[in-house]
Amino acid sequence: MAAAQLTTDALAEKHRSTLDQALDTIRTRAYWSPHPEHPKAYGENGSLDAAAGLDAYKALLDTRFELDQPGTDGWTGGEVSPYGPALGIEYPHADIDVLLPAMRAGMGAWRDAGAEVRALVCLEILARISARTHEFAHAVMHTSGQAFMMAFQAGGPHAQDRGMEAVAYAYAEQTRTPAAADWSKPQGKRDPLELTKEFTPVGRGIALVIGCNTFPTWNGYSGLFASLATGNPVLVKPHPRAVLPLALTVRVAREVLAEAGFDPNLVALAAERPGEGIAKTLAVRPEIRVIDYTGSTAFGDWLETHARQAQVYTEKAGVNTVVVDSTDDYKGMLSNLAFSLSLYSGQMCTTPQNLLIPRDGITTDAGPKSYDEVVADLAASVGGLLGDDARANALLGALVNPDVKARLEAAADLGEVALPSREVANPDFPDAVVRTPVIVKLDGSRKHWEGADTEAAYFSECFGPVSFAVSVDSTADALELLRRTVREKGAMTVGAYTTSAETERAVEEVCLEESAQLSLNLTGGVYVNQTAAFSDFHGSGGNPAANAALCDGAFVSNRFRVVEVRRQA
Repeated sequence: MAAAQLTTDALAEKHRSTLDQALDTIRTRAYWSPHPEHPKAYGENGSLDAAAGLDAYKALLDTRFELDQPGTDGWTGGEVSPYGPALGIEYPHADIDVLLPAMRAGMGAWRDAGAEVRALVCLEILARISARTHEFAHAVMHTSGQAFMMAFQAGGPHAQDRGMEAVAYAYAEQTRTPAAADWSKPQGKRDPLELTKEFTPVGRGIALVIGCNTFPTWNGYSGLFASLATGNPVLVKPHPRAVLPLALTVRVAREVLAEAGFDPNLVALAAERPGEGIAKTLAVRPEIRVIDYTGSTAFGDWLETHARQAQVYTEKAGVNTVVVDSTDDYKGMLSNLAFSLSLYSGQMCTTPQNLLIPRDGITTDAGPKSYDEVVADLAASVGGLLGDDARANALLGALVNPDVKARLEAAADLGEVALPSREVANPDFPDAVVRTPVIVKLDGSRKHWEGADTEAAYFSECFGPVSFAVSVDSTADALELLRRTVREKGAMTVGAYTTSAETERAVEEVCLEESAQLSLNLTGGVYVNQTAAFSDFHGSGGNPAANAALCDGAFVSNRFRVVEVRRQA
C-alpha cells in the first residue's frame, strides 16, 4: 500500500456528514442533492467554470489518454461525436491476462479498510468528478448526442447523485451486521459457552461495468460505486462510441485511490478495438464475479444465461406505456406528454412509447375529446414545443447512431402518421442528425393482441423519437393491454391519466402485480421519464425490462458476503 496523502481523518472530516445525510435521505425518500444542477454554481472552491470546463475537454481531443495501467499492449479509439467531429482520442488497450491479476492484488487492503473508509473514498471520487462537471458535460454531450444542458445535468449531478445513492445503500447493508459480537450461551449449572465473533464484509471479486452509449455516467455510476464501496475492484468496459466519460471517471478514481493509500488498479479501463467485442470474453472470465449492464435485451439475456460465475445486474429494453382515461387538466397533460416524448429525442429507457387512448374518447376539463382530437392536440403540442429550432435543438440533442434514424424513418410506414418527423438544422454543428418525434396511429382493438402471438408494432420497443397513439375499445381493454405488455415485454415506466378513483386503483393494481413503476396525472414540471436519486426507484427488477432497481438494498447486498471468524473466549 502506498503512503496515504488522504488520511482517514481528513476524508471523514470532509465527507462523513454527507454520507450521514445520504443515509438519512434513502430512509425518508425526501428531495436532496449535494450536486448543484445549475452550471453557474461551478467555478469556485477548485471546481471548473464553464470556460475552464470547455478548455479541459478540448485539451483531451486528439491525444493519448494515459492511465498507467498494467498490461497496456496498444492503443485504440475512434469515437465520433453525434454532432459530427471526431474526438481523436486514443485509450490504452489492455492485455486482460495481465490486468485482471493486478486488479485483484489490492483487494485485501481495500477489504481491511472497512465499509466506512471505502464509502468515504468513493465520496471523494464523486466530489472530484463533481468539481469537473463542465468538462464531463462536454464529454457526455459529444459521445451520447445529448444537448448540452441535459448532458450537464443528467451526465453530471444526476449521475453523481446515483453514484452517491449506491454508496449509501452499500454502507447501510454492510453495517447492518456488527463488526464484532460477544456470544454467551447459558449451560445451567455449568459455565456458559462463550465465543467472540467477528464479521467482515468481503467483496465477491472483480466487478465488470459494461457501459452504454446514451447515458454512460448516469447508467454506469450506480453499479461502479456499488461494487467499489462493497470491496470489489471494478473493470469499466465502456461502449466503444462513448469511452471518454467513463475513461475520465476511471482516471479520477485511480488518482483518489492512490492518494488514499490504496492500489489504483482497483479501478481500471477496458477499451476495445473496433469490432473486438470484448464484453462477451470478459463476462465469462472466472475472475469476473459481478456484472452491471445496460443495453439491448438480447445481450442482457445472454449475460444472464452464460455469465453463471457472476452476479449479473441488467437493465434491458421495455415498452413504456401511458394510459389516457380522463384528465382535469387537458392542457397540462398535453404539455407534459409533449415534453416527455421530445426530451433527448426519445432516446431514454424511460420515454413513453405506447399511448393507450379509448376509441370513444376521454372526458376533460375542456369538454369531451375524441381519440382523433386527443392525438391531433398532442401532435400540435409537440409541434408547438419544437417549433423554434433553437429550443428544439436544446431539447432534442442529436440522434445517437444511424440505427435510431433508421427506426424513425421506418415507423412512418407502420400506420397513419399523426405527426411527421422533421429535420432540424443545428447551426453550431451542421453534421448533427436532429429529428423531431413521429407519432403514429395504430389500432389496438383486442383482436390484434389477445392471441398468444402478436406482431403488432406496439409490442416491440422502438427506441428513439417514435410514439404510437393506440386506439383501444375501452379503458378496461387499455389496462389488459398494459398488463400484457409489462408482463411479456417489460416496462421501465408506466403513466396514467384519470379522474376516476376506481380507474386509478385499477391501474395501480396492474402495476403492483406486474412490478412496474407508475406515475399518475403528471401535468407540471415532473415527467414520467425522469427519476430522482435517493427518492425514486429506477426500474423495479420485477418485470422483463430489468432484473434490478436503481437503487435498493438488493442492488448492493449480493456484491459482498459476510465472512465470520469465531474464537473461543
